[in-house]
Amino acid sequence: MDELGFDFNEAATWFQHQQDHPYVLVKLTPEQAERLAVEMAIAVRRCYITDQLLTESSAATGLQQFEVLASKLPDPGSTMAGDFGEILGYFYQSTKELPAIAVGVKKWRLKQDRTKPAPRSDVVHFLMPDRPNSSVGDAILCAEVKLKSTNGDSTPIASAIEDCAKDRTSRLAKTLVWLRERAMTEYLGDVDIPLLNRFINLVDHPPASKRYRAVAVVCASLVDQELPSAPNVPSPDFSLLVIAVPNLKQIYEAVFAATHASVPV
Repeated sequence: MDELGFDFNEAATWFQHQQDHPYVLVKLTPEQAERLAVEMAIAVRRCYITDQLLTESSAATGLQQFEVLASKLPDPGSTMAGDFGEILGYFYQSTKELPAIAVGVKKWRLKQDRTKPAPRSDVVHFLMPDRPNSSVGDAILCAEVKLKSTNGDSTPIASAIEDCAKDRTSRLAKTLVWLRERAMTEYLGDVDIPLLNRFINLVDHPPASKRYRAVAVVCASLVDQELPSAPNVPSPDFSLLVIAVPNLKQIYEAVFAATHASVPV
């Protein structure tokens, strides 16, 4: 459980691997997909705004909480789809590190524009088994996520792999510096400046490993036509994860509708 207040043990069953090589394939059942709106709504809300800030903003402005929340959530469309894919990737990484606690960046809180994707690396988690002390067991998990919910020309697997390379070459390093700058004036929850300093100032600490993922979240009806673009041989630089979700467009729209409804009207 992290600051989302979500027990990731509950979500572990969502991500049963159908295969592990040369890439990981996860297929949610229709029943699991239908439950996502119920299971994820409050946690998704907290990805965008803390309960405390929601309450304080409502009191300070005289607006209802649902109005404040609406100012943070994306409209239906590509940004909502992309955000859902990233949040699902966040859940996956959190569950796969259990029983260890993976401290994740809720970067959706840091948007300058709710109608656009959040900047920098998509999903970042920190592992520090002996936090606040650094150790050789420390690691960063970084995922690039692409989503495809309707038939079209997009190539989520190839695009995720291509953009994952940007994280490995420079984007993750820039993301850490950007997060540290934001943390100087904003509350980033579980991710604080001492944590970020550990992974930025590597000469002052033991080496930390970096693990990269390319993640494609694909509608189950389209996954068979997308899988041929997956590599036949695993890469030493990153792992590929494909998550198939039945009726993906309807599911992510239902999740955000439930998120809007998670506060009183």
